[in-house]
Amino acid sequence: MKKKIIPFLAAGVLIIVVILFMLLGNLIEKYTPTKDRQELSEYYGLSTENEVAIILNNEVLDSRARMIDGHVYLDYNLIRDRLNPRFYWDSLENKLLYTTSSDLISVNADSTSYTVTKDTRSMDHIVVKADTKTAYVAVDFVKLYSDFSYEIFDAPDRIVITNQWGEYSTAAARKNTELRYQGGIKSLILADIEKGTQLTVLEPDENWTKVSTSNGVIGYVRSRTLGEVTTLTLSSDFIPDEFTHIKKDFAISLGWHQVTNPSANSTISSVLTNTKGLNVISPTWFYLNDNNGNIASLASSDYVNYCHQNGVEVWALVSNLENKEVSTTDVLTHTSKRENLVNNLISAAIQYNFDGINVDFEALSPEAGEAYVQFIRELSLKCKNNGLVLSVDNYVPTDYTAFYNRREQAIFADYIIIMAYDEHYAGSEEAGSVASIGFVTEGVANTLKEVPAEQIILGMPFYTRVWSETPVNADGTQVQPDAATDQGADGSYTLFELSSYAAGMTEIQNLIQTNGAEPVWSEETGQYYVQYVNGGVTYKIWVENAASMEEKLKVLQKNSLAGGAFWKLSLEDASIWDTIIKYIN
Repeated sequence: MKKKIIPFLAAGVLIIVVILFMLLGNLIEKYTPTKDRQELSEYYGLSTENEVAIILNNEVLDSRARMIDGHVYLDYNLIRDRLNPRFYWDSLENKLLYTTSSDLISVNADSTSYTVTKDTRSMDHIVVKADTKTAYVAVDFVKLYSDFSYEIFDAPDRIVITNQWGEYSTAAARKNTELRYQGGIKSLILADIEKGTQLTVLEPDENWTKVSTSNGVIGYVRSRTLGEVTTLTLSSDFIPDEFTHIKKDFAISLGWHQVTNPSANSTISSVLTNTKGLNVISPTWFYLNDNNGNIASLASSDYVNYCHQNGVEVWALVSNLENKEVSTTDVLTHTSKRENLVNNLISAAIQYNFDGINVDFEALSPEAGEAYVQFIRELSLKCKNNGLVLSVDNYVPTDYTAFYNRREQAIFADYIIIMAYDEHYAGSEEAGSVASIGFVTEGVANTLKEVPAEQIILGMPFYTRVWSETPVNADGTQVQPDAATDQGADGSYTLFELSSYAAGMTEIQNLIQTNGAEPVWSEETGQYYVQYVNGGVTYKIWVENAASMEEKLKVLQKNSLAGGAFWKLSLEDASIWDTIIKYIN
């Protein structure tokens, strides 16, 4: 019997031993760090031979650089978005541009030479390579004008770039260890870390700390393998460009003078006579007239001479709104056409001896945004070289006008004019003020986030809109004046057709008096409000006069702005100037 039991016991013991060995093996497997490694080319996501990984400020980017003939080239979009937004790529003419405070740098694709204004320089390799999607620019060329440092490593090819300066946490490895893809001993090994290696600490943790090596590998090491965390300060030796502006030693009081034909220039004497304290006039003399950057001109030397004799500067306006056949986008996005436009304006300035240029390009598409800003840069250089003031008209800041880039405009232009009007306009869905005080205040506050106060000129209206609500039936036919079907208790109609027209200050006062209306002051809008009914039509007016103008001028004064501008001369009541000179003297 005992002999029969012994084999069973032996088998049981063997099974137990096997199970224990299995459990022990699992425990060993569980707690033994893996020796498996991840190829760095796979880690960086490199798939072709000429791809170069980019590590920017301890972040591996999805974007890739290129290795061409032993030189690293960066994608233009990366340069613009992360390194230096002042570079401009003209994909239509395959030309890269960069504008400094004094020079325009220009380089054609596939060329080893480039120009700095009129001076030709060269590199020992091609500066820009282009394909159908983008341009690639040699990193050493980008570095000439940009504030960053870089190092290039091989096996695999990668470039480590830093452009965020300041304090970084670092620690040295206390012993040899491994850098792993993720925290945990089963994560793949990316690199071996030798004792004493300095690592940048990105995310400290009790068990696993995220770190970056100096050659651009980012992963995790055991926290206990790191020494004391210290602070390393990274600083730049880059010398930034210094920009200067033409600044007047007086507060600007500018009036826009709408000139639509040559004979209108002869009215300058009467126009100036009706003003007080006006020191700059901006006649609407020039506009884009074709898709090659040529301009139509209404300029007059006699006009300029008369203004100068009366101590008034002339900042001639150029617009893009008059010729509907012209594509502003087409002109701005072609470097050759943009250059022609700039040269035409400067030539006219020299010919007619005016003092400045006022750019009034409106209704631009977002696609033209970068090219428009480049136009301002290029025009500013030639204005500065010829002693011309450059002012640029801008909408009040909104999300959908952000592409006008007022911040960059202000670096190059001398003055930024806020067109703080047209809050409600001809196509508005509801009646309202042209320039309520809240609209003006907010417009100034938001512009100040991008532009220094000493460069801001506040544009204010000499006009308002007369809104009419014509009652209509459900079928769209006009309600007769004696009908009361849809009339509400307040005299308004539930259905009406809305329209409006712009009118000057004197005309508005005549309308109010003729209709026996009673203006009521509105604290909310900072102006008088008038409503009356005539012939069954309800009229609504948010009045612009001395009282509303003073509220706007207080905003100008409170924020220490460079001055005011007024659209447009001849629409004002003569007495308004007594109010203006109290604030702009």
